[in-house]
Order: sequence, then C-alpha cells, then structure tokens
Amino acid sequence: MTGDVRITVTRTLSRDQQARRARLVQAAHALASEGGYPAVTMHDVADRAGVARATVYRYFSSKDHLLTEVAADWARVMDDLADVPGADPVERLRGMLEALVAIAADNLPLTSAIVQAATSGDAGVDDARNELFRYIRERFGAAIDPDRTIDAVAGVPVDDVEVVIGHVVLAALIGLTTLARPREEVSAMVGTAARLIMGGR
Repeated sequence: MTGDVRITVTRTLSRDQQARRARLVQAAHALASEGGYPAVTMHDVADRAGVARATVYRYFSSKDHLLTEVAADWARVMDDLADVPGADPVERLRGMLEALVAIAADNLPLTSAIVQAATSGDAGVDDARNELFRYIRERFGAAIDPDRTIDAVAGVPVDDVEVVIGHVVLAALIGLTTLARPREEVSAMVGTAARLIMGGR
C-alpha cells in the first residue's frame, strides 16, 4: 500500500438529526466558554446535550472536529461585523479586524479552545477547517471590496489578499490565547496590518 485513502461520505440529515447536531455544538460551545479546551470532552458534551455518548460520534469524529464546528458557528459573528461604517476600505477592514479581536478577547476560554482545535493535526478536521477558513476569507473579502468590483489590491490579486487577512486573523487569535498578549497590543497589530494590506491608503 502506498498510503492512506480517505473517503468522505456526505449524507442529508433529517430535521431531528439537525436539531440533535445543533444541540451538540451548543453544548460544546457552552463547555468551551466555561473552561476552554480541557473542559470539552465527548462525555460531557453528550451529557450537556442530553444524548447518549455514542451519539456524539455519529456526527463528529473527534473533539477537535466538534470544536472546529463550534468555531464555524462562532465565526458567524462576522456577519454583523460586515456593516462597519466608513466607505474607505482601510477603515472597513481595520474596524472589522479590531471588532473581531474585541469579541475574541471577551471570551478567551472559547477562543483558546477553537484555536487549538482548528489548528490541530487531526485529519478529521480538514473539511470543517476548510469551510471555516473559506467563510472567514469571504467575509473579509467583502470588507475590502463589498461590490466585488476589483481584482487586485496594491497589485496583489484579491484572493491572495484574503489569504493574508486570514493569516492575520489567526495570528491575532494565537496572540490573544497562546501568547497571552494584551488585547490593546493585538488590536493595534491588526490595525497596522489593515493599513499595510491595503497598500497604505
């Protein structure tokens, strides 16, 4: 054998299954908010959600998979951040990045848990992680170009700019959690990054 082969099976969930899955994500979110990454166990998630323990594994292959889904749910806060006032792309991007830092800093246990899960080496997280990163890229892409009318920023393709912004977001979250940097420092860093990314405009 030359290597492992991964097969992804996609299935449509019934309404009851969707509700059960949502309860599991909510339970993991609550546990992570209370005690960070160590507080989330499949056993405790099942108990909090009121389901059998084996049920958790029907929807999530691992704790990191479950927490990455929590991260995707948490990232929906960026839908509200997209309306940062100001026509200037630099200010829109800066405002959105700084608002995200503030939200992350206000709940460090949860932020730490989702950063640890989303950056794990667990192959079962790949699909959820890719979806999460795609979603984040799209939201920041909309911040720098709401009408999707430009192809490049300072000579760099917008797709590449979105990737760079995604890395800035990850660096900010790691700075807040793993490195325990003050929120003011991280907020100033993302503000500087916004100006540099947008070509100093």
